[in-house]
Amino acid sequence: MSAPDTRPPIRRSLFAHAPIRLNPQAVLRDLLERVDADTPPSGPDGPVAQLERRVATLLGKEAALFFPTGTMTQQVALRIHAQRRNVPAFAAHPQTHLEAWEAQGYQVVHGLRFHPAGDRHRLMTGADIETIGEPLAAVLWELPQRDIGGLLPEWDDLLAQVETARAGGAATHLDGARLWEAQTYYRRPFDEIADLFDTVYVSLYKALQGVRGAILAGDAATIAEAAVWRTRLGGAIHDAWPLALAALAGLDTLLPRMPAYREHAIAIAAAINADGLALAWPDPPQTPMFHVHLPAGPAAVERAAAAMLAEHGVQLFGRIRSAPDPTRSSFEVSVHENAMDFTPAEVVDLLRELVLRAVRD
Repeated sequence: MSAPDTRPPIRRSLFAHAPIRLNPQAVLRDLLERVDADTPPSGPDGPVAQLERRVATLLGKEAALFFPTGTMTQQVALRIHAQRRNVPAFAAHPQTHLEAWEAQGYQVVHGLRFHPAGDRHRLMTGADIETIGEPLAAVLWELPQRDIGGLLPEWDDLLAQVETARAGGAATHLDGARLWEAQTYYRRPFDEIADLFDTVYVSLYKALQGVRGAILAGDAATIAEAAVWRTRLGGAIHDAWPLALAALAGLDTLLPRMPAYREHAIAIAAAINADGLALAWPDPPQTPMFHVHLPAGPAAVERAAAAMLAEHGVQLFGRIRSAPDPTRSSFEVSVHENAMDFTPAEVVDLLRELVLRAVRD
């Protein structure tokens, strides 16, 4: 028998993936309302196939393939590009998800080499790509670049970077885990953005608040090859219909909400910066994501946040980030339905309480 959960209950949260709206019973109830009795679990009319066709159409690609995780999705895409070119190297921002969060799976599992392009605290540029002396199988763009606050290159800069990569013989791959949010800044159709890239990965559980899963989209031959690698890596699960149903619900209900999320993120960030105690960056946010930089160290902030959760039931972040300056820290805000429950003034008041508690610690 497992030990009881003694953590304080979360009643409200700025954190997009707090369990407030992800209670299993609530999720299942919503899915039941969206599926009829004749829906098959698999096959061409099943939820997975429906989802694949819908995302392929949305992104303007010939085909799309469901994967259980984004990690598997991107490593498979890069491996295919590498094998086709007989080049084992790829380039990306120094804080790409593949390097920061995946235990070097690209190297251990697939034998690929990673070239960090540019400075870890700013966006990758075309000049950064040009300075890599080794031939590349692919260049990867993460739009937006999460670990530096959700920054995006300007459209013309992105076009030039893609041209630079292709001129050197590299494929172009999009880490579009947050493409749904990035589109609110570029204000171009999804297929126009996706057309810059040979392969595109999108997440089904971040902005879409699905249960899990990812999609890889590209030309039909690449997706057919990706299906072989999905099987080899154990990702060809045959009971993925609940994951697909949750993603389809997100496409229906949450994707149209992205512009509203971005506007609310801009309003919250503006209020934080007008107050001046903390710094919201980028200023203004380009997407519904930004970082809040605090004048207090991470350990003290974590203790203050725990006390506020215990007293108020309010969660401000999922994870605190350290900084080179030990007296400072930061956390990420992704504005989705949870954050829409907070007014900008309320966020400022909560941040003031957080910092006051932390500096008194």
